[in-house]
Amino acid sequence: MTSERDAQRRVTEVPKDTGHGRGPYQRDRARVLHSAGFRRLATKTQVHTAGTDDFLRTRLTHSLEVAQIAREMGSRLGCDPDVVDVAGLAHDLGHPPFGHNGEAALDVVAQPCGGFEGNAQTLRVLTRLEAKVLAPDGTSAGLNLTRASLDATCKYPWSREPGRRKFGVYADDAEVFAWLRRDAPDRARCLEAQVMDWADDVAYSVHDVEDGVHGGYVDLRPLLADADERAALCADVAAVYSPESAADLVEVLTDLLDDPALTPLTCYDGSHRAQVALKRTTSVLTGRFVAAAVTATQERSGTEPVRRYAADLVVPRWIRAQCALLKGIAWRYVMRRAGAERRYEQQRQLLTELVHVILAEAPATLDPVFAPLWRAAGDDSARLRVVVDQVASLTDPAAVSWHRRLAG
Repeated sequence: MTSERDAQRRVTEVPKDTGHGRGPYQRDRARVLHSAGFRRLATKTQVHTAGTDDFLRTRLTHSLEVAQIAREMGSRLGCDPDVVDVAGLAHDLGHPPFGHNGEAALDVVAQPCGGFEGNAQTLRVLTRLEAKVLAPDGTSAGLNLTRASLDATCKYPWSREPGRRKFGVYADDAEVFAWLRRDAPDRARCLEAQVMDWADDVAYSVHDVEDGVHGGYVDLRPLLADADERAALCADVAAVYSPESAADLVEVLTDLLDDPALTPLTCYDGSHRAQVALKRTTSVLTGRFVAAAVTATQERSGTEPVRRYAADLVVPRWIRAQCALLKGIAWRYVMRRAGAERRYEQQRQLLTELVHVILAEAPATLDPVFAPLWRAAGDDSARLRVVVDQVASLTDPAAVSWHRRLAG
């Protein structure tokens, strides 16, 4: 069970509608669902640029799918279902326009104030930038979620370190990070965060391939016919997504391609029948990846309910490798397709220019939420962070519109 301390909020709130029966984590879930940052995910890129095809996923639909997978998996293990649901819904709130490509651009331009990372930005959105609760001193407490829900969103519970690309907290958010991590084992992730992270990997790998097949970018026939192409894919995956060697991944890929469940990925024509078959494939793969993790975890920790720091999620090596290969398929044939890098470079340039032009004329160029924060900032580093927060909050279309208006 979660404890009274897990349900604490950093800013004490006056209880309301106590007869309604909602628990603290149900309130957390509602706060995320009703937040402005969650709505903005509807026009933020997942893999394909948001708005280019009604079939394709955005950060919003991806977050809903992660939450559903995490809730089901967490419930089977004994986690509080609302806590893992909150983590799934909230995990991408810090992502900027243009997905990971935008994240890379902002990380470069934000180096003077500590860089940019989507997961660290998520913590900042939840605890500082969202408008819901004010602290006694008048500063924003963000959504003021419970300790357990905030901890469950922390994929990377550490600050930036040399040689480590991922991190979960900026230096100026260290105080709230210390509060939510009180008494937690150093650098350890709670079970709910591990469940959310695996649900994210499952949704990302399976659904991005589904979108790639529907968009005409992914066809497994070249992989079936060409050993060199299989080797090249496995080399990509070993370099980017998996600790396995390329040679070991070839064995996993061969097994995966022999699976009859993947047949719809070789003969997709967009018809209703083909869409049904494609959806069946995504369901089979999702169910397989979830069930394997649940079974392996229960074999190690027992079938009694577990949560928080009582157990770690166990994902079998073969299953993790299959998931990594699906990620690699989307990366190789969708994200690295012909012409993609030119568009990515344009997006990075747009965001970089937008930060510089806003910074040059701030606070006049900031919206009414961020302008007071810029005025209250104590130095150039803090002011740059405010500008980066502003740009990161924008949707893809809003970033283009702001750039057109401010930079010409």
